[in-house]
Amino acid sequence: MKSNLGRFLGALALVASAAFASTSDADLAKAVRHEVRTYSRYTLWDDINFRVNDGNVELLGAVSQPYKKEDLARMVQHIPGVASVTNELKVLPLSLEDDRLRRQVARAIYGDVALSRYAFGAVPAIHIIVDNGHVTLTGMVSNGMDKQIAGMRASGAGLSFGAVENNLVVENPGKKKG
Repeated sequence: MKSNLGRFLGALALVASAAFASTSDADLAKAVRHEVRTYSRYTLWDDINFRVNDGNVELLGAVSQPYKKEDLARMVQHIPGVASVTNELKVLPLSLEDDRLRRQVARAIYGDVALSRYAFGAVPAIHIIVDNGHVTLTGMVSNGMDKQIAGMRASGAGLSFGAVENNLVVENPGKKKG
């Protein structure tokens, strides 16, 4: 009886390890994307990206609080099939001035009638990354006009040192607003 149970557990372990080993990078990317998007502390002040290569996940981007960097690495490491995690997330400086600029830029962007629809959802579509007074916009918008308006609103928000870096991705590059 004991030897049958041992063989059964051994076979079960082999099947489980084979299932994890056969996880494709596309499947892992989907799981990582899900973990990032459902992370309860992911906000419009964070820009989290990643790459997956042979089960190795590289976290990229910037987070507004130090604990988020560790949380995300720990969450991703526990995804079945992940071999390793390289955490290249930058922790943005903790600064009252940067916090004030974040709020001003958010009000300028999301207060605009043309852009207010991007505020809906658990995490707004336009991310505002502020690093020592320098503003970078990331995320996705529907068209080129919205990207341009967001850049202008952010530039007009006031406190930024220099130009706003507008890295918004246009979902439908050929489509006009409307």
